[in-house]
Amino acid sequence: VQLQASGGGLVQPGGSLRLSCAASGSIFNNSGMTWFRQAPGKQRELVAIFSSSGSTNFPDSVKGRFTISRDNAKNTVFLHMNSLKPEDTAVYYCNTLPPSLPWGPGTLVTVSS
Repeated sequence: VQLQASGGGLVQPGGSLRLSCAASGSIFNNSGMTWFRQAPGKQRELVAIFSSSGSTNFPDSVKGRFTISRDNAKNTVFLHMNSLKPEDTAVYYCNTLPPSLPWGPGTLVTVSS
């Protein structure tokens, strides 16, 4: 089983994007969900948590700009990214909490003018 992130693209600094990640019901209903990103030459880093209890958490690098939500009816988790910066450029991945599934190909977000 592999989660597929989608919704990436090219956006100008200050712009917004919404990423989506669809999962099977068996995964989605029993797990918190996470978003990670990996920039070229850097390690993969956690950028958003949506716990099974409904709490959310973000690192300081994206706090106040990124939010995470889930649509239980569609078994989908979203990453809402606002006020994007060039340093947000990365491949974005979703996974469970903690990450337990093989990493999918991710979706590329490029922030550039």
